[in-house]
Amino acid sequence: LVALTTLLCFVAANAHEAYVALAGMETVITFLFLLLYLLRLDARLRCLFWPLADIFNSAMAALFLLVVSLFAIIMRTNKGTLAGGVLGLILLALCLTDAVVLCKKISLDKGRGRSAPAK
Repeated sequence: LVALTTLLCFVAANAHEAYVALAGMETVITFLFLLLYLLRLDARLRCLFWPLADIFNSAMAALFLLVVSLFAIIMRTNKGTLAGGVLGLILLALCLTDAVVLCKKISLDKGRGRSAPAK
């Protein structure tokens, strides 16, 4: 929801296309990962280690959000761009939190899937 709100702030403020593109891209990717986990497609599509892909996405999104949000806050052409920048920084914190939580949850020495023994 924060990514969608950031996108809407940038669109309503007629912000630079890069701001809108990054916020839109992060909204779509977050929605796709949510759909992947809700439909349990990560268990069916075993060709990729999905938690690691999610960590990579969160780290890259945090890096891009840091740059774009700081530019939006520094330039602050209007209040919508400023609000989008602040929400982008909040989204940055959420992405970093997601990456840290996922790093703590996964272990590369455990088996993948439901056949792994319980501890």
